[in-house]
Amino acid sequence: MQSLTDPELLALFAETRTIAVLGANVEPGKPAYYVPDYLAAQGFEVYPVNPGFVGRTLWGRPFAASLTDIIEPIDMVDVFRRPDALMAHVPEILGMRTPPKIVWLQLGIAHAEFARTITAAGIRVVQDRCTLAEHRRLARG
Repeated sequence: MQSLTDPELLALFAETRTIAVLGANVEPGKPAYYVPDYLAAQGFEVYPVNPGFVGRTLWGRPFAASLTDIIEPIDMVDVFRRPDALMAHVPEILGMRTPPKIVWLQLGIAHAEFARTITAAGIRVVQDRCTLAEHRRLARG
C-alpha cells in the first residue's frame, strides 16, 4: 500500500471537516482520548464511537455505539482498535449512510486485508500513522 505524500496529507486534512473516532476513550491519558481531543481543538467535528461509553458525551457529541449510528456525513474514520479487531468493523464502515473519504489507522495499527477491502470499496486508507503527529507536523511546515 502506497504511503501518502505530504501534499496529499495536507489536501486530506483540508478536505476533512468531520471525524468519527472508532474506539474513542474517556480517559485523558489514552491516545484514543488525547488525539481526537487535539483534532477537536483544531476545529474538526469529532464524533466518538464506542459502545462501552454510550450515554456519555465527548467533544460536544454523544457516544455512538457504531459508525452506522451516526447520521451526519463523516469525512474520516480515525481508528483506535487492535489490528485483530479490524475485519469485524468492515461491514460497519461499508454500512455507513455516506461512505467516508478515508479510514485512518493510528500509529501501530496496520492490517493488509482490511486495507485492501476498504480500498476496493473506493475509500482511501492510511495505516500506522498518528493523525495528531501528522497534522501538527504539517501545520508547522
